[in-house]
Amino acid sequence: MSKRILITGGAGFIGSHVVRLFVNKYPNYTIFNLDKLTYAGNLENIKDIEQKENYTFLKGDITDPIYIQEIFQKYQFDGVIHLAAESHVDRSITNPMEFIMTNIVGTATLLNASKALWKDNFKDKLFYHVSTDEVYGSLHNDNEFFTEQTHYDPQSPYSASKASSDHFVRAYHNTYKMPVVLSNCSNNYGQNQFPEKLIPLFINNIRNNKPLPVYGKGENIRDWLYVVDHARAIDVIFHQGKLGETYNIGGHNEWTNIDLIHLLCKIMDKKLNRPEGTSQKLITYVQDRAGHDLRYAIDATKIKNKLGWEPSLQFDEGLNITVDWYLENTEWLESVTSGNYQNYYEQQYANK
Repeated sequence: MSKRILITGGAGFIGSHVVRLFVNKYPNYTIFNLDKLTYAGNLENIKDIEQKENYTFLKGDITDPIYIQEIFQKYQFDGVIHLAAESHVDRSITNPMEFIMTNIVGTATLLNASKALWKDNFKDKLFYHVSTDEVYGSLHNDNEFFTEQTHYDPQSPYSASKASSDHFVRAYHNTYKMPVVLSNCSNNYGQNQFPEKLIPLFINNIRNNKPLPVYGKGENIRDWLYVVDHARAIDVIFHQGKLGETYNIGGHNEWTNIDLIHLLCKIMDKKLNRPEGTSQKLITYVQDRAGHDLRYAIDATKIKNKLGWEPSLQFDEGLNITVDWYLENTEWLESVTSGNYQNYYEQQYANK
C-alpha cells in the first residue's frame, strides 16, 4: 500500500536512522523529512539516500503553524512519525523556553495540522509520537522498572516538555479520536550522534586526549539501546501498534556511567594501540548536574509480547560497531565539531 509519510527531525541522530530505514525498506512509500536544521540536524547523516526517488527533504519549523498547514495541504500526508525535539538536558536547564516551544508547541502544531487535514476520516491515518523514558522520573530501587503504567514524574525542563507533549497526543486521541501511538525509549547510542552526548563525546575526547568529564561519582545508571534497533522498533510500532497505546522500548542493558566509561576507555585504548589504562587517566570528576536522575530502566515486555520486537545486538557488539564508525568517520566528527556541517544544506538544496 502506498503511503505519504512525514518524519519530523529526520536529519537528527535517531530520525536519520528512521528515515533511512523507511526510504530503503518501503520503496512504495513517499518519505518526507522535515527538519529545521538546528545544531543537531545534519543532512550529512542521510546523504546516502538523498537522491532516492521516494525521498523529499523539507526545511521548516514545526512551531510555525502557517508553514505546517501549507505542507500538510500540499503533500496530503497519511502518517506522521514525530521525532523532532530539543533533547539535551543540560541545554534545557540553560534555556527551558526553547524546549517548551519545540517540544510542546511544536507537537501541538503538528497535531492541529493532522486534525485539519484528516478531519473525521481517520482511516489508514496515524500520528506516531516518539518520546523518552525520562518522563517517568528516576528509579531508586534495583528491582523497579519503567512500564507503560508508570506515573509521570519529570525532573528536568527537557523531560517536563516531553511529558507535556505526550499528554497532548493522548488528549487528541481521547478528545478527537485521532489515531495515535506513542513510544518511550531509553538512551540511544550509535552512528551519527551529535558529540554532546556521552558516548560520541568521550570517543572524540579520547581520540584527542582531552579530559573526560564525569558528573558526580558517575553512579547514574542508564539503559542503553543501539539506535538501529530503535529504528526497527519504530517501524514495527508504526505498522502494527494498537491505536491509543504506548510502547516502552529498552535495551535490557543497564550501565552505571562510570562503568560504561571504563569499558569505553578500554575499547579505545585497544583500537588506538595505546597502553591499557591510558584513556582512564583522562577521567575528570565534575560537579553533578542539577536534577540529575539516578536510574532509568525500561521494561520492554509489552513490545516483545505484543509486537515481537527485541534488541538484535548485545551491548559489547553494538559499542564496538559504534566506536569503529566514529574512528572511521573522523571527517564527519570534525565537520560536526567545527560547525562546517551546517553549510551542507546550502551546498545541496538551496538552489533546487
